Amino acid sequence: MGEENCTSVTEFILLGLADAPELRVFLFLLFLLIYGVTVLGNLGMIAVIQVSSQLHTPMYFFLSHLSFVDFCYSTIIVPKMLPNILNRDKAISFLGCMVQFYLFCTCVVTEVFLLAVMAYDRFVAICNPLLYMVTMSQNLCMELVSCCYLCGTACSLIHLCLALQIPSYRSDVINHFFCDLPPLLSLACSDVTMNELLLYIVATFNELTTILIILTSYLLILITILRMRSAEGRRKAFSTCASHLTAILVFHGTILFIYCRPGSGNSMDADKVATVFYTIVIPMLNPLIYSLRNKDVKEALRKVVSSKMFS
Repeated sequence: MGEENCTSVTEFILLGLADAPELRVFLFLLFLLIYGVTVLGNLGMIAVIQVSSQLHTPMYFFLSHLSFVDFCYSTIIVPKMLPNILNRDKAISFLGCMVQFYLFCTCVVTEVFLLAVMAYDRFVAICNPLLYMVTMSQNLCMELVSCCYLCGTACSLIHLCLALQIPSYRSDVINHFFCDLPPLLSLACSDVTMNELLLYIVATFNELTTILIILTSYLLILITILRMRSAEGRRKAFSTCASHLTAILVFHGTILFIYCRPGSGNSMDADKVATVFYTIVIPMLNPLIYSLRNKDVKEALRKVVSSKMFS
């Protein structure tokens, strides 16, 4: 691409998911419904955990932070995406684009590490139940969650600083529904090999590290469950872990598909569909998965609702 086509930009145009006019109203209503369920589900989960004393355990402490992160990164994307579906003006300022990317990246990396921490928590609860509350002390839980947020902030800051050094772009049109790094780098006129390499290395390192922790935890959990003499105990342990594994498989699968593969030959349309899953669908599903498959949450929710009705 010739240098004469390269300019600095003050705003970007987000193309969105689809250009078909007949799909605009349907997509708007669909994503509005999903976002509504996401907000209600995640904030509801946080509220139930806060007001229910029986849920004041390490597991639900981590779950409340998972709900908070899911709510945050869905809110970073969807409110801007919804008007863009209907409006012809799909512009976002350069500063707004960088802020959206930074906040989104912080939340996603935080969730990657948070899911690993939750897997470790399940390992301690099932493999060392008598020492669970001693091992997973309040201080340790706070330190683990703080490390998750710190890792998310640090990784995002690295990518943001490198992205801000890009002097010019050959186009201001981003073929995506939000400001993600790969489509942004594809528009750069300067050499962004370092950006792409660092994105691949950091994403792969984070994924391999957290997946190793998760797989090791669940392998040890599986061994412990198979040694249980009580069939009821085995069933309860499997049920407790099933929801966590469901969320992990979908979330990490889409992250690996988008960020942990060579850049050449990638289909942007396929990337957009995969991104919808972990940015919009999974934040909606997480509170549903944990609440519908968890007797403690359902019981706490029932008590909260009944106390409000009869108060």
